[in-house]
Amino acid sequence: MQVEKLDYKKKFKELYHPKSEPSVIDVPEMKFIGINGRGNPNEENGEYQKAIETLYALSYAIKMMPKSGNTPPDYFEYVVPPLEGLWWLADSNAFDYSNKSQFCWTAMIRQPEFVTDTVFAAACEITAKKKPYLDLSVARLMTFTEGLCVQCMHQGSFDDEPATLEKMKAFIAEEVLQTDLSDYRRHHEIYLSDPRKVDIAKMNTVLRLPVRRKGEKHL
Repeated sequence: MQVEKLDYKKKFKELYHPKSEPSVIDVPEMKFIGINGRGNPNEENGEYQKAIETLYALSYAIKMMPKSGNTPPDYFEYVVPPLEGLWWLADSNAFDYSNKSQFCWTAMIRQPEFVTDTVFAAACEITAKKKPYLDLSVARLMTFTEGLCVQCMHQGSFDDEPATLEKMKAFIAEEVLQTDLSDYRRHHEIYLSDPRKVDIAKMNTVLRLPVRRKGEKHL
């Protein structure tokens, strides 16, 4: 009997499939493998592209551990979650899409609940043998509680995101909320489409902005 794999996108639709109109969500604690970097994400063979390769290599090393006879405690079958990213500019909270070379980012992929520091270290050992050219020292296992956010599904090119963000900011004002960007809370994107395989006009990207209620302090 084939065991059904946990697909986080399907089980937690409220996190991965928002409507095209903004809504409020309280995002719970999750585990990620994350890599920090800086620079244009579209640069071929650049820092961002290397980070993505590293994230997927480690994520699939964890997923495939049972096939090597090294099954982590509490392991379950699952679908590797989508790539996500936190984005900011080093000297400004305003996100300028025309200035990609100045982007700072955390590229990250969600991990199942059974992934511990020990499991992550084992994945690093496996990946180091298979892909010794990757710099695994930049990757870290992290716990991230995003908290109260406004999110919206953006369809189309990444360069067209400002229009969706303006719609989100108008919603934030209507709901008497405040944008709550900080060193911990960033502009957040979840990539549900592979731009190499999908028509740009049909790409789906979840956009999130951290918010707080007026009178509340920063997280």
